[in-house]
Amino acid sequence: MTMTELKPAKELAAKRVTKFENESRAYAEARTALLAEEIEVRRHLTRLAEQRRRLPPGPVVAKDYRFKDENGAEVGLADLFGGHDTLVTYFWMYGPQRERPCPMCTNFLGGVNGNAADVKQRVAFKILGRSPVARQRAFALERGWRDLDFVQTVCDDYARDLGLLDDRGGESPAFTVYQKNGDGIHVFYNAEMPDEAADPGQDPRGAVDIAPLWNILDMTPAGRGTDWYPKLVY
Repeated sequence: MTMTELKPAKELAAKRVTKFENESRAYAEARTALLAEEIEVRRHLTRLAEQRRRLPPGPVVAKDYRFKDENGAEVGLADLFGGHDTLVTYFWMYGPQRERPCPMCTNFLGGVNGNAADVKQRVAFKILGRSPVARQRAFALERGWRDLDFVQTVCDDYARDLGLLDDRGGESPAFTVYQKNGDGIHVFYNAEMPDEAADPGQDPRGAVDIAPLWNILDMTPAGRGTDWYPKLVY
């Protein structure tokens, strides 16, 4: 069935079954209207995922970026794929100049750790950082992360070329997916959301938002707020 053959969202939402006693008519009507919107958003996200998968081959990675794995061996980008043809990477803000890593990156990786073992059944998945792997892993063990694979970027070519490191040493994160085929390694997808694209009162953020924290808070009365951010310690 194609997306154009689907039943109208309002028709499906009308089949909602009341789950709670004493549900007011106002709440029931509002919740049914919301369900219709949720169905529409779900369908839009499905179209978004399909559009993403239809991207033509991205730019070839021509530079021989070097990394160090957990054994201290120097490897290339192709080596990070292992037996997969797809490599998912997250560059986190934990350079050698940082006493502690970025709280936002830490929060994201905490959620990712719980799914990493499953993700790695389908694709290669590596966490890249400018600090030595031993330092990254020490923090991971402190947080109880057991399923993330950390890699150190050798020199700063990778971070600088991707615009993740400025001249003052400031870092930015990056979620980048690579694909390997017969003619080399291509960038399949790089999460992009310029500051100018942020809507009023919001931080720049992509779609879909893959951070569990924000998705959970978005389902609460107060939402994610406008000036609250996670911390390393509470």
